[in-house]
Amino acid sequence: MTAGNNGANTPEDDDPFGYLYEDGQAAGAQPPRQGGYGYPPAAPQPGVPRTSYNQVRTVGERQYGQQMPQQQVYGQPNAQYAAPETYPGATTAQVPQQGGRGRPGGPGKGGPNTKGLLIGAVAVVLVVLIGIGAALITGNGNKDKKKEEATSSAGPGSQVEESPKPKESASSEAPVELPKQDAATLKLGGSAQLDNATKGAKSSNGQYINLNEVGRSATWSVEVPKAGPYTLFVTYGVPGKDAKTSLTVNAEAPRSISMENFAEAPEGDLEKGWTTTFSWMQLNKGPNTITISCNEGDQCDANLDQLSLKAGHVKR
Repeated sequence: MTAGNNGANTPEDDDPFGYLYEDGQAAGAQPPRQGGYGYPPAAPQPGVPRTSYNQVRTVGERQYGQQMPQQQVYGQPNAQYAAPETYPGATTAQVPQQGGRGRPGGPGKGGPNTKGLLIGAVAVVLVVLIGIGAALITGNGNKDKKKEEATSSAGPGSQVEESPKPKESASSEAPVELPKQDAATLKLGGSAQLDNATKGAKSSNGQYINLNEVGRSATWSVEVPKAGPYTLFVTYGVPGKDAKTSLTVNAEAPRSISMENFAEAPEGDLEKGWTTTFSWMQLNKGPNTITISCNEGDQCDANLDQLSLKAGHVKR
């Protein structure tokens, strides 16, 4: 074969199934036994190129110097199906070798570059850590800025006005226990004296003051925490009939205080005549004097047992 001459026939003109058609049979096509594509093999002639680039031969037909056929080795060219450049006189193109690991163009073992991968992973981790640190620093800066703005909006300096504390109401205060006084401890006036002949008195030792004579009196000096209305409770006993005495508060004029037979005791029965009455008054803050006396015109057949106070004007 010469340049520009592909021979009498080209491979694409060969029909491997020509023997099946009438025109192929007329051209001498036969079922494949020898030769290629079912056509009879052409005898090689000097100076005449072959009509096919790849002639099909029956297995075992070609002989190689009476040598035993060798098994084809992977990676070596097949002698029967060799490329054109492997024939004698053909020019073989040099294929550049691929470089090995880390050395371009040189021999070396293939495989992943583990050192490069490790360096890349470390670089990624460093970038992530730097990003997180920058985000934290930025966040803290924004918080400080907001605090400064809040402080500046509150007024000059860093002074913050405290909210007023709730004032304790009078109702929340614990009630003050007001005094109670036995008659035996009161200041006696006139001919008044202590007695305990009649049973049933609540004072200590059962003592009481008999007021059944004009000029007799009993005075109580008492202190209160604040000025205002108060109620005086008087425990007394009468012999089954009503009595009436005089009440004097501080420098006020005397006024009557009724000592009725609220116990409904039989007349003359002092033991069953113990009962209680009350009187409203105004007292000053601090010391006050309260006097119960038998004055002219009073009906003083009564025994004085106890005195006590309650804040406000109450009945019990």
